[in-house]
Amino acid sequence: MTDSTIDSLARSNRAPRIALIHATALAMEPIRAAFQRHWPQARCMNFLDDSLSVDLAEAGSLKPDMVKRFVDLALYAKGTGCTGILFTCSAFGPAIEAAAAVTGLPTFKPNEAMFEQALAHGPAQGAKLGLVATFEASIPSMSAELQALAASCGKTIDLRSVFVPQAMQELAQGRADEHHQKVALAARQLVECDVVMLAQFSMAAAQPLAQAGLSCPVLSSPDCAVLALRKIINHV
Repeated sequence: MTDSTIDSLARSNRAPRIALIHATALAMEPIRAAFQRHWPQARCMNFLDDSLSVDLAEAGSLKPDMVKRFVDLALYAKGTGCTGILFTCSAFGPAIEAAAAVTGLPTFKPNEAMFEQALAHGPAQGAKLGLVATFEASIPSMSAELQALAASCGKTIDLRSVFVPQAMQELAQGRADEHHQKVALAARQLVECDVVMLAQFSMAAAQPLAQAGLSCPVLSSPDCAVLALRKIINHV
């Protein structure tokens, strides 16, 4: 058996390589923890361009040059041999769709699996869904994405969103307890909802505290995303 054959067999037996593409460093630890819980065999590689979230907030809307940057990152990830891509930035839906179209790889938006789970849990028509966000610029694109997904399933929803100012900055400054408390307090404004969703990956650690204040399910996106990606890649 030649060395090249041995190398080929070794590569075929390895767990799949998954590219994680981030627009903020705050999303990196939550998704790492989710992979450790649900798919530790996966070989994850991280790409971070934290100027993307800053540029989007300053521009107020997604621009063509931002979309190109997403496509470039995805193509680079494909070139490394990745078998799947997960974007962890929730405000860039159209850019992620463009990247997926170019690479042809299984590609997940950060909240796609969470949205599907929320729609499955609520009533078929008129479900009251709540969305708590710490990055205000993500609310319009996420709301449009969720409404479009509901429509494609033949469902109607009553979507209510709450923005939590300063919480993301507090988390970045290491004040996690204050971040979690603000998120939990904001979530209580959605007490009448059938399901409440935490919009950003960086909010995942606040889920237990938010859930303690509500009787309806409180979903966070990292766990949902990892389980859904594992199912597609492994076909199980």
